[in-house]
Amino acid sequence: MKGIAIAGTILVDKINEISAYPKAGELTKIVGVQQAVGGCVPNVGIDIKLMSKQTDVYAVAKVGVDDDAAFLKQQLSSRGVDITGLTESKNARTSFTEVMSVSGGQRTFFTHAGASAEFGCDDIDFENFKAEMLHLGYFLLLDKVDNGDGLKILKQAKAQGIKTSIDLVSENSDRYKVVIPCLPYTDNVIINETEAGRIADIEPTKDNLRAIAEKIRSYGVKERVIIHMPEVGVCLSDEGFTIVPSFSLPDGYIKGTTGAGDAFCAGALLGIYEGKSDKEILEFASMAAVAALGAPDAIGGMKSADEIKELCKNLERKELCW
Repeated sequence: MKGIAIAGTILVDKINEISAYPKAGELTKIVGVQQAVGGCVPNVGIDIKLMSKQTDVYAVAKVGVDDDAAFLKQQLSSRGVDITGLTESKNARTSFTEVMSVSGGQRTFFTHAGASAEFGCDDIDFENFKAEMLHLGYFLLLDKVDNGDGLKILKQAKAQGIKTSIDLVSENSDRYKVVIPCLPYTDNVIINETEAGRIADIEPTKDNLRAIAEKIRSYGVKERVIIHMPEVGVCLSDEGFTIVPSFSLPDGYIKGTTGAGDAFCAGALLGIYEGKSDKEILEFASMAAVAALGAPDAIGGMKSADEIKELCKNLERKELCW
């Protein structure tokens, strides 16, 4: 087996540009429409493939039978991501999010769970599984995964000697505890400080990151707990507790934050796959996030690993005040 499989959420972002958000009962014109891939599977999968063309990447998810599914398949396959692991729903349409974007202002999101809500263990062909790593994301956005199938998927993967990792979406709820039974079957957890704090039930401040990581690893995580926040990334493993500060970026560099978390995750997964040290994993993951911040969409700023390193070579990291 070789390569990395990215499983879970897949959707289309339909971005509608408007001049102002209307009040109830009012009308506003949509002055521009764009489509973009969204969700963990295309964002992380395409990022990894763009960073490392030689790495085999497999998309494992569920779509409908519609134009949105065709768009996603085209976007993935045209970038070299294997789409044979995509299954089709007979009942649901492809998941999508309608984004209302005020020019120069805020975005409002209306999402339809669609086929991704049906994705579960039965949608993964473990008998013919090709990858040596399986990343499952996003917990809390996948109905069947959150209600037991996530645990089934990770158990089955571990039984077959597949290295596992997970991530989550951030939400204001008490549902984070559904992840805890999955952690003994998880090699690597890659999440932000809010998600980590909710799982550990510890306030997600910079000073608490070590305690949070230790609490999460105590639930049974086999290799690493990686936590990222705007100022810093940390990793707890048998190597110890590693801290890498983020970069100081020039004024005006950031064009969008949509894909930064997924880019960090993709960079971390590639580092894990290549057997890098924890420090190297965090350093490259933060570089990947910088690349993503340079574009308004999730994948538009991603480059090859060499180009990412070139982009960041003259940037300075923030002062580490711990």
